[in-house]
Parts: sequence; structure tokens; C-alpha cells
Amino acid sequence: MAALESPQPAATTTAMRHAFGNVLSVLILVLIGVLAFSIRLFSVIKYESVIHEFDPYFNYRVTQFLSKNGIYEFWNWFDDRTWYPLGRVIGGTVYPGLTLTAGTIWWVLNSLNIPLSVETVCVFTAPVFSAFASWATYLLTKEVKGSGAGLAAAVLLAMVPSYISRSVAGSYDNEAVAIFALIFTFYLYIKTLNTGSLFYATLNALAYFYMVCSWGGYTFIINLIPMHVLLCIVTGRYSPRLYIAYAPLVVLGTLLAALVPVVGFNAVLTSEHFASFLVFIIIHVVALVYYIKGILTPKMFKVAVTLVVSIGMVVCFIVVAILVALVASSPTGGWSGRSLSLLDPTYASKYIPIIASVSEHQPPTWPSYFMDINVLAFLVPAGIIACFSPLSDSSSFVVLYIVMSVYFSGVMVRLMLVLAPAACIMSGIALSQAFDVFTGSIKYQLGGSSNSTDNAEDTNNAPKDDASAGKTDKGEEIVKERSSKKGKKKEREPADKPSVKSKAKKKALVLPLETSIVALLLLIMLGAFYVIHCVWAAAEAYSAPSIVLTSQSRDGLHVFDDFRESYAWLSHNTDVDDKVASWWDYGYQTTAMANRTVIVDNNTWNNTHIATVGTAMSSPEKAAWEIFNSLDVKYVLVVFGGLIGYPSDDINKFLWMVRIGGGVFPHIKEADYLTLNLNLVTY
Repeated sequence: MAALESPQPAATTTAMRHAFGNVLSVLILVLIGVLAFSIRLFSVIKYESVIHEFDPYFNYRVTQFLSKNGIYEFWNWFDDRTWYPLGRVIGGTVYPGLTLTAGTIWWVLNSLNIPLSVETVCVFTAPVFSAFASWATYLLTKEVKGSGAGLAAAVLLAMVPSYISRSVAGSYDNEAVAIFALIFTFYLYIKTLNTGSLFYATLNALAYFYMVCSWGGYTFIINLIPMHVLLCIVTGRYSPRLYIAYAPLVVLGTLLAALVPVVGFNAVLTSEHFASFLVFIIIHVVALVYYIKGILTPKMFKVAVTLVVSIGMVVCFIVVAILVALVASSPTGGWSGRSLSLLDPTYASKYIPIIASVSEHQPPTWPSYFMDINVLAFLVPAGIIACFSPLSDSSSFVVLYIVMSVYFSGVMVRLMLVLAPAACIMSGIALSQAFDVFTGSIKYQLGGSSNSTDNAEDTNNAPKDDASAGKTDKGEEIVKERSSKKGKKKEREPADKPSVKSKAKKKALVLPLETSIVALLLLIMLGAFYVIHCVWAAAEAYSAPSIVLTSQSRDGLHVFDDFRESYAWLSHNTDVDDKVASWWDYGYQTTAMANRTVIVDNNTWNNTHIATVGTAMSSPEKAAWEIFNSLDVKYVLVVFGGLIGYPSDDINKFLWMVRIGGGVFPHIKEADYLTLNLNLVTY
């Protein structure tokens, strides 16, 4: 009896340890959320609660309209103050996720008698969702390599400068909520892959729908997941869980995506989505082959699989032919300009100068990687190696994620934002594995490993796939049978073998005590440098709003509020119906802050209209007057920063006005605006 009662205290101790670990994990996650929110408030502390950049002002204006007039008026809103005289249908041309999210938050808060303004809600939406993104990163990484790696990845994402640059207080852009939607969609995909649950598969489709509503980067999801599914099929890792994780996403996700007005039938007619449909057919062929294999004899199976594969090849050929016929009429093959710029980095500079003129569409430099992800660049390779020991469906997905995001970030600096979560996940896995090895070595060297390592369960192991789970279930059944037939001695034998293997494995990973202590100290120093860099980037590099300029001199800090003063002057000294012409960069701000009609704005949907303004800007006064007069323009806004050295004025942008104008009007030639002073040439 004593031998039977002795395991109870050990089981109680283990249960208490797990409960304490869960409570501690929740507390750490709360602190990570507070850190993610607070580190993004430097702009509010140093300046004031103000919207940053250009695009956020349009989103703020749309949110104001939504909160004032309701959602039905929003869907049917025709804005006659933009793109004069064309106008713009707002409800059908915007990704509504950010606006609907902030509008819902504002409505809920006011329903609870918390009278916050729309502007305040817009300013703090991004910091709040950065906390959500950190928690989603924890969930995703936990599914891959356990809770320890998840906590490390979450705290890294909470501070990574690349994500801070798009989520500081006042940065009210689509990426404020889209990065959370991206990570959460990937988490639900991996969760479905590990569990085979239709419930999580449905949630995955809904999360994908939220991502489609929020950002055009949803095409990254609908191409990355099919690539992973195809990789699993090719490497022989097909399972029913893979089918459940993918098939509902394609069917339900595509149907929901088509409900978003800005996407519509593009969800089935553009080339960005064709890969998902082809893989959808392939996975059904493979599923049918596996089903036939289970019900037929080997001889009949060879005949049946030949027939199924032949029919599948014919169906794939027909589908490919239909897709080719659909895109044959398009000069770009059904791809959008931004997608072609990612596939061919030189495409935009050759054919679409309006895309190439945007600074965030330029390829990054090597220093920008160190600026935006810092020491994570050195930890990512270690995380990739850790994902291969052992390699599972979930770990292969994050490896594919980091590989693709590294490529796309090298093409366009804006997509460093997509790289940041992948780098944090890989770095979190690397740090967690390193700490396990070093602390385990210290415990073993100090003599405490004999008890702790044998009894404690390693919480940082990745979830097992179906094969390993099936083996475990079979092992348990065998143990039960042996216990009923051959007694308790043989019942203990299968249970003892894994512990011997685990002991041998842990002994192989034991490092010298001095080496382990030095390595731990180095990792702590590396983390300290990362924290210092992230706080500096948040406070100095990414918190200054572009609408408020600052300059440091011997006299101290000088603040230039010229932009808001000029917009206020337009608002108070011009008629409501006056039209203002400017380069497209300032269109959103002019409409939102001055409430005046503009000719072009940052939507850049009509290249001919922008080229007309570029032609006027680069023409002699008489020709420019005729162009502006034909557009009923009364005021022209030109930004000149030569006096204070402002580098982003219209003089520096003038060459793009010439290039874009010359792309539509042949009489504008770039060579006519370039001069070469031969006297400066020395031999």
C-alpha cells in the first residue's frame, strides 16, 4: 500500500508546479502587454496626442465620418473633395478593417459613458493592438516550441523597432491592426494543423477575413499557406489534419474575402490567388489517393491511383488553361503593380514610377536591418536550426515564413514589417533553447539534475504530430494489455525506456559549468543591448510625427509647426469650395486638416491625373497656369525646406514629378531638366 500511495505527493507537487507556471506565464504576458503599449507612447509624451504621417489622416477622416453618420452612409459615401473633378467612392475603395475597428472601440467606450474623442481612439489604437500582436506571437510560438519560446518571442516583438515604426501612438495606418491579424491567422492555422479541429479551422477563416478587411498584404497569407501545404505533400507529411487546416480556409476564406468591396471578385480572378486554388485541387487528389489506399488491395490500388492521378492531372491542366485564358488579356498577367514589384524588383523603376517614387517601396540597406531588428538578425539562424530538431509541420511552417519574409523585406523596405514577427519567433525559439541547455548544464554540474531533470517535464517541447501521437496511443494500449496479462513488471518496462533515452540526451547536451555561466551572461548582455536599442529607437527615431518638425541646435530643441499652421491658414482664409493643387503627398492632410478639395492625394489610383499635376509642376508658368485653370484650381501648395534644411520638400521630389508626368505626356523629358557642368569635371 505504501508503494502505491507514494506517487501521490509527487503528482501533487507536479500539479502545483504546473499551476504556478501557468499563473506566472499569465502575469508575464500581462507585463509584456503593458510594455508593448507603454513603449509606444513617447510621441504623446514628447509632443502631443496627434495623428502622424499622411495616410493616417485619411483613415482618421473616414473614421470621423463613420462615427458621425453610421456604417450604411460609410459604404455609400462618395467623397467629392478628393480627386477633383473625378471624386472617389470611399466605401468601395478602402480596406475597412482599421476604420471599423476604431469606430467600434469608440462606440463601445461611449456606450460605457467613457467620452473619448474619435481622434484619441485613433491615436491609441496601434499601441493597444501591439499588445494583442505580442500575445498572438506567444500563442503561435507556443504551438511550435512551447511556452518558454512563446514568452521570449512575445517580449521581443513588443519592443522590435521595425514594428514600433508602424505602431507608435498616432500611427493610425492599416498595419496597426493588420500585423495582429497576420500573426493570429498563422496561429490558428498552426493550431488547426496540430489539433485537426474544425472549430479552429473556422476561426482561421474568420481571422483571414479580418486580415483581408485590414490590409492588402493578405495576399502574403493566401500564398504562404498553400506553399506550406504543398511542401508537406511533397515531403510525405500529408495527414487529415493538413486537409482540415487548408480546405476550409480556401473555401470559406475566399467567400468571405469576396464580401469586402475593395477586393470583390479579385479574390478569384487575380493571379495572387491562383496558387491557393491549384493547391486546393492537389490536396483533394492526394486525399483521394490516401482514401483509396485504405480500402483497396495493393494490386487494385496501383490501378486506381493511376486513374485518379490521371484525372487529377487533366483537371489541373484544365484549371491552368482557364486561368491562363483569364489573365491573357491583362498586360501584367493578372498581377497588380505592387505584386510585380515584389516578384521583379526592377519592374516599378522601369514601368511604374509612381510606385518607385515612394520611399517605403525602395529596397532596404544593410544598416536598416540592424536598425529595425538589431540583434535578432544574428539569432534567426540559430532559431532555424532549432526548428529542425525535431522538424514538425508547425516548425516547417515558421521556417518557410522566415525565408519568404527575408526575401520580400529585401525587395521593399516596407515589408520589414512582415519580417519582424518571423524574426522574433525564430529568435525566441533560439533564446529558449539556449537557456534550456545552459541552465540544464548548470543544474547538472551542481548536482541538482538527478532529481529535477528526471521528474520535471520539459515545457518547451513542440506539439507532436499525428504520427507520434498515434505511436503514444498505441504504446499506452500495449501497456494496458501487458498489465492485464503479464503483470506489473512488464508494464514498467515501456515507461522506463524513454526516461533512459532522455537521460542520455540530456547528458549529451551538458556543457562545462564555466562555459554555461559565461554563455548565460553573454545572452543577458545581448538582451540588455537589444532593450537599450529598442527604447532609443522608440523614443528618438520613430516617435517624431512628420507633421511636426524638430531641429536640435546650440540653443536647444526647435519645433516647427509650419504644416499645421499652413493648413489652418487654408481653412480660415479660403472659401469652402476652393480647389487646392499640390503634389499627391499632401492630399490626405489637406483634405483632413484644411477641409478643402484637392486634385490628387495619396491613394494614387489614377496615374494620368497625377501625371497632369506633375506636368503642371514641371512646366513654365504660362503652361502651368493653363493646366491648373482647366482644373478650376485656385491655390497651389508647394513645400520648400531650403531655409531649415528640410530634406523632403518638393525640390527633392521634383525629379519624380518629371518622370511621372513624362510617362503620360511625351513632351516632358527628364533629360531636359538635367544639366552637366563640364567645368566641374577634372582629369
